Amino acid sequence: MKNILSVITIALLSIFTTNAQKLENSTLWKIEGNGLEKASYLFGTIHITCDATLDEDVKKALDETSQIVLEIDMDDPSMQSKMMQGMYMKDGKKLKDLVSESDYIAIDSLFKNNMGMSVKMLENVKPFFLTAMLYPKLIDCSMQSFEAELMKVAKEQGEEIKGLETIEDQLKVFDEIPYKAQAQDLARSAKDNLAYDKASFAKMLEVYKNEDITAMIEMMNDENFTSVSEHQDELLDKRNENWIPRIGEFAKVQSTFFGVGAGHLAGEKGVINLLRQAGYTVTAVIE
Repeated sequence: MKNILSVITIALLSIFTTNAQKLENSTLWKIEGNGLEKASYLFGTIHITCDATLDEDVKKALDETSQIVLEIDMDDPSMQSKMMQGMYMKDGKKLKDLVSESDYIAIDSLFKNNMGMSVKMLENVKPFFLTAMLYPKLIDCSMQSFEAELMKVAKEQGEEIKGLETIEDQLKVFDEIPYKAQAQDLARSAKDNLAYDKASFAKMLEVYKNEDITAMIEMMNDENFTSVSEHQDELLDKRNENWIPRIGEFAKVQSTFFGVGAGHLAGEKGVINLLRQAGYTVTAVIE
């Protein structure tokens, strides 16, 4: 169960995306001005990957900063228990209530084939978390994450990980998005045994490798992922807006390395543009 919860934690981060406006191809950005005594850095991560090796410019930025802030405080000892509490649907809802009988059979088969267990054991889990359990099956390698690498750096440097929001904030999003929309995505994945999802994720990994944060976001508007494409206000926009004053508070106290999903960076309502609107100078760090 602990491994499943770890996968879900990473997957929680992965789903959040937004609309895009073209920016330089870079996942590392420098934040200056607006009263900051020292520069801070904003790094766009991808939460599930085959290779989470940190580039030299990212390592340099980590050396130049004195604290690391991620989307959530991932070394919070109470995070696993909070995750357990937030996994389940409200009002006694079950997966069978959300999909047709044929779709349910397809989903059950998907879980038996990929997880070695029947979905009947997870009837009241939110459909998004059921999908999240399957994320490691989208790549043909051992799953790595940049968040894990950043946490290693924090430990080496004796720094405590901090968060822009709480795990409760993130879990709440999946009560705002209709369970039926979440279940629709899961049923679609089941019908071709994750084939479409694997192809889409392979493309995303390539786009991320090229540091094309605009293209990365644009492809996440895929209508085949209903719970993402139709609910980006909850998934991203509102959260980005909430983050801006918190980023400012952290950066004014000390030079900070912010690590958030690359899907948060670009777009009219992306973190880069919102920081610029708030008076900060945000520039791409390009090798």
